Amino acid sequence: MKLSALTQGVTCTLVQGSLDTDITDIVYDSRKAAPGVLFVCIVGTQRDSHDFAADCAAKGAAAVVIQHDIDLSGLAGVTVLKVDNSRRAMALMSANLFGNPARRMTMIGVTGTKGKTTTAHMIRSVLEAAGRHVGMIGTNGVYYQGRHEDTANTTPESYELQKIFRTFVDAGCDTVVMEVSSQGLMMDRVGGIHYDVGVFTNLSPDHIGPGEHASFEEYRSWKGQLFKRCDVGIVNIDDPNTEALLEGHTCRLVTYGHSEGADYRAGDYELLRTQDFLGVKFPVTGKDEMEVQVNMPGAFSVHNALAALCVGKELGLPDEAIHAGLASCVVKGRVELVPISKKFTILLDYAHNEVSTESLLTTLQAYKPNRLVVVFGCGGNRSKLRRYGMGEICAKMADFSILTEDNNRFEKIEDILADIREGMNRGNPDAPFVEIPDRLDALHYAVDHAQPGDIIAVIGKGHETYRDRMGEKTPFLERELLEEYARQTGLA
Repeated sequence: MKLSALTQGVTCTLVQGSLDTDITDIVYDSRKAAPGVLFVCIVGTQRDSHDFAADCAAKGAAAVVIQHDIDLSGLAGVTVLKVDNSRRAMALMSANLFGNPARRMTMIGVTGTKGKTTTAHMIRSVLEAAGRHVGMIGTNGVYYQGRHEDTANTTPESYELQKIFRTFVDAGCDTVVMEVSSQGLMMDRVGGIHYDVGVFTNLSPDHIGPGEHASFEEYRSWKGQLFKRCDVGIVNIDDPNTEALLEGHTCRLVTYGHSEGADYRAGDYELLRTQDFLGVKFPVTGKDEMEVQVNMPGAFSVHNALAALCVGKELGLPDEAIHAGLASCVVKGRVELVPISKKFTILLDYAHNEVSTESLLTTLQAYKPNRLVVVFGCGGNRSKLRRYGMGEICAKMADFSILTEDNNRFEKIEDILADIREGMNRGNPDAPFVEIPDRLDALHYAVDHAQPGDIIAVIGKGHETYRDRMGEKTPFLERELLEEYARQTGLA
């Protein structure tokens, strides 16, 4: 593709060379530089890739995009473009490179602190029940036409994102459902994308610190950017941050929640529990009236389902598809039941901080289990505050805790467990618990010591497929391991 075509819609200055230059690909990692590519120099939190422009030229790069002035002596014969924001320029050029695939599909973006993944899966389930061909991108990876691939980020870098969109189009997808993180908005990973529908779940402090957001207000503001880039905004009216988050929005709003005045309002919900099922049923009033059953437990499932319902209604999907999609949706690692016994209920969840753990345990307590048992650890080389918080919550709310490893990374398991114990002592010094450092042994212990009517929550890893010890990742898929143990012990 000619550089002139690649830069359509991009405000830039030609420093040297020609816009008639042929470009074979776009790269932003200098290690991937090769003959004919366009190298985009990005100012990162750790390093400035402008420092590698000359190295890329030596490897045959045909053009370089810069954000600030650099020494051009090592770029003889290379076309150089200057832009105000190289990340945004890369997003727009990547869209051009892949033929602007997002414009050929219905685009749905989901943002918020909690519930993005589950809500995105519910929306996808509803859409597919209506016959739509859906591509989905988020924390759990990329899904399309029966295929699944992992991703490094909830919202991939703009080049990878546009490449995925192109794959979706080529595979016959007509709709995209994607999680849109605050980082994805702030770092222009979704630059140039206009959404037909934007969805807001809820907001609480997260991703605040070095290399992320300077404050909660900044975090909230970036989340709100989605509602300046969509036609319809579907928002949780119950969240106290909604009004501030929507400041300056340019979209038509549709509200959902329990509050009076919500366009789609949920009434009192009924908890549903069988030996292999935890769910909720609730009535909806407002713009439409219906009764909804969801294959997931708790109050947060009501909000997530309402958001998905709103998307379905706004896109004109039949009620039958909305009912079928919500009733059948299962999300890997999000209150995911593992039906290995009729005696007790065991589930997997990604809860890995104080807020999400408290929310999950509150939800599960409402089902009045014989005992609420939690199997958990905390990641190594991460904030100790998370360990104290999770320990404190589990000591207060669980009937029994099984402390074990998570992804220890390069930290000793004994040190991590000691921090968790300190948190538990703060919450309830008399809380019963056992320590089993090996997570597989901990899973086996939980199954072996389960009592009739127990709910066992295995939290922290959720959908993850590996265990990280001293930087070495080995396969570890909890659902499969539990099912295998059930077969070995005669439970299944």
